[in-house]
Amino acid sequence: MAMAIQDKMAARARARWLAAKAGGDARETSALLLFDTIAAVGFAAGIAGAIAAGSMQAWPYMVLAAGSGAARGLFARAAARKGAADAARAKIRLRCDVVAAALRRPAAATLTTGALMSAAIDEVEALDGFVARFAPARKAAAIAPVLVLVAIAFASPLSAAILIATLVPFILAMALAGGAAADQSRRQFTALARLTGHFADRVRALPVVLAFRAEARETVVLAAAANELAERTMRVLRVAFLSSGALEFFAALSVALVAVYCGFNLLGLLPFPVPEQLTLWQAFFVLALAPEFYGPLRRLAAAYHDKQAAETAADRLAALPAPAAAPAMAPRTAPPRLRFADVAIRYAGEDADVITGFSLDIAPGATVALLGPSGSGKTSLLHMLLGLAPLTGGQVLIDDDPLGAEGSVAPLAAWAGQHPLIIAGTIRDNLRLARANANAQDLAQVIQSTGLGPMLAHRPQGLDTQVDSRGGRLSGGERRRIALARALLTSAPLLLLDEPTAHLDSAAEAALIATIHTARRGRTTLIATHSERLAAIADHVVRLGGCA
Repeated sequence: MAMAIQDKMAARARARWLAAKAGGDARETSALLLFDTIAAVGFAAGIAGAIAAGSMQAWPYMVLAAGSGAARGLFARAAARKGAADAARAKIRLRCDVVAAALRRPAAATLTTGALMSAAIDEVEALDGFVARFAPARKAAAIAPVLVLVAIAFASPLSAAILIATLVPFILAMALAGGAAADQSRRQFTALARLTGHFADRVRALPVVLAFRAEARETVVLAAAANELAERTMRVLRVAFLSSGALEFFAALSVALVAVYCGFNLLGLLPFPVPEQLTLWQAFFVLALAPEFYGPLRRLAAAYHDKQAAETAADRLAALPAPAAAPAMAPRTAPPRLRFADVAIRYAGEDADVITGFSLDIAPGATVALLGPSGSGKTSLLHMLLGLAPLTGGQVLIDDDPLGAEGSVAPLAAWAGQHPLIIAGTIRDNLRLARANANAQDLAQVIQSTGLGPMLAHRPQGLDTQVDSRGGRLSGGERRRIALARALLTSAPLLLLDEPTAHLDSAAEAALIATIHTARRGRTTLIATHSERLAAIADHVVRLGGCA
């Protein structure tokens, strides 16, 4: 009993989540499907009228049939397009939620990168059919058969009664198949997520796998996950085949019974008395419209697997941690003052602080270099300002505004990380990553200030030079100049740089230091570095101790 209550509560919570996150508003798509059903009634009336009227008086009915048939095609196309558009919007919203959850996950979170990739791709994509097809079909299936039944009952009440009689066992059969389908679909989706996550994590760790010659062992693990997915998929297909077979059996049975009844009624050969005598128009109208009674149910059954996949995905997506809403920083144009008061940083699951008791007052427009060995907490301090590391003690003030435990200076900061991100595309695309609407003058200005001109001059395509996601056609210094140029395009009053001159030769380092020296003007600048040469341009140098 307790388990049944928990299952019902979970189902309700899942339904609420789907309605809020992925359900969207299916009324417009459902209305288009209902218009298709109404057009089907007109088509059946036109066909029946043309047959009953004879060749001389058939043309008005033929026009009705042709117009109704064309309308059905238009309504079906419009419903498919509207459903696809609703699904696209829902998936964009959900992927934004997954990305936000990934960015805000604790350092000791059990969710792997592979699991998050699976959530953003496979699990979100599993909701496509639910939004585009199942949700509209479910609403239409509750009304459309009633419209068909009323139209048939107007011509032949007994034919309508026959359709109702075949519907009852069909509903019972689908209810039994639905339970089995839900269980098998859930198992299949879990197997898919396991395979996708494991594969993604092993691809990321491929150098380690190769280094320890673990290819064979990891291949066996992946093969086992793939075989499990194949087995689960076959079980889902078997259940889908059985449910589809039940639907088609009862649909064919209902149409056959109606056809037998109408035929014998017209011929007067029924072995029992009936309260109606059908005309030729009534008989053909009923026969033409009877298959439409199960049409909405066919549509719903075809999308039933989409429902099961969406419910399984919903269970996993709803379990993702909700990102905490960070307090918005007040907009600023002037260089801010930064004050660290007894700041402590400790990552979740760690036994010791990375930074403890750190205090520093940075005047507006000043440049401070954080100098120290790896592990001393330089990067953690910058990440804390950006909301990427937790502030577990003390206080940070931006002018007079407290940063807070979940705060971020990102809205007012230009940031160049230790490992510059290069996206596949052109150099222009990479620069505009910071500001999509940057014009040619903006780009020219930032290229000059960061010293990118000589690099572009040696490339025939200039800003339109194609680069891969690793920046394979760029040197380390060029990648860092692009990252710095991208940061400067934001015109932010706060500049945060993390090891901007790392792994550069002496000449390249000197050139980039000169660029940073120019770029820091008019900004409050905080630089994490190992380089004494770079630290020399700072107004104040803070030396951090040994490894924390």
